[in-house]
Amino acid sequence: MFADTTEDGVTTTKAEHEATYQAQLDATEAAGVRATRDAKLAETDWTALTDVTMAVEMAAYRQALRDITDHANFPNLEDSDWPVAP
Repeated sequence: MFADTTEDGVTTTKAEHEATYQAQLDATEAAGVRATRDAKLAETDWTALTDVTMAVEMAAYRQALRDITDHANFPNLEDSDWPVAP
């Protein structure tokens, strides 16, 4: 798909092109994961209101959602990588 190129005397290798392309794919996927995470957090925001006592399980779930970007498979998560809501 890619090949070495030279433009204005600067050579870009096939590997550099592939790395740039993969970085763009990962950035797009990461944005999607963050959007999903934000939506899941928004669904549970009511549990963080001052007149609601948040269950320990819900607090752990919300923390796991916030930590999803630290997951070993991020940004290429499987369904099983996501925390399960209590």
